[in-house]
Amino acid sequence: MKTGPFRGLMKFISFATKVRVVTQPSQPGPTGQSEPGPAPTDTPEPVEFVLDRFLPYQLAVLSARISDGFADIYTERFGISVAEWRVLAHLSRDEKVSIREIHRRVRMDKSKSSRAAARLEKAGYVLKRENPCDRRLVELSLTAAGRALVDEIAPLAIAYEADILKRLDEEDRGRFRQYVVKLLDALQ
Repeated sequence: MKTGPFRGLMKFISFATKVRVVTQPSQPGPTGQSEPGPAPTDTPEPVEFVLDRFLPYQLAVLSARISDGFADIYTERFGISVAEWRVLAHLSRDEKVSIREIHRRVRMDKSKSSRAAARLEKAGYVLKRENPCDRRLVELSLTAAGRALVDEIAPLAIAYEADILKRLDEEDRGRFRQYVVKLLDALQ
């Protein structure tokens, strides 16, 4: 089975190609209760599904293109992976974060998050500690070197974002951000 951001899309496409809904009008039968009417003689045209116009697909492709473009910058310059960047970015927001919390926020696989954290720890960017309240959890925090790395990458992230958004006029940028936030809030 496929994994990653397209798994749900592939399940939907598989379902949509197997299911065809045909409704039949109900008519009163000899007992006075409604019974299905005769099968329609003309079958309705199937709804056209165009993957390239399907919003979840478009958003997944757009997200991948934007993420890959920024990954090219920090991978080449700092030698870190997408997963490592996501761990660093989340650690820059909070003093201590668990792998579980990173998984919840970015929906990145827990094992991928753990491997990224282990590589960052080995490189001296992250410190791992057992959570004193729940020994099953590991808390991650940035070291001074990790904070310095984030401080170098953050301006590049902001500049990259500005470069992407300059493709929209000012009014569209504002609306785009509003719509993204609205959808993110609605789909929690």
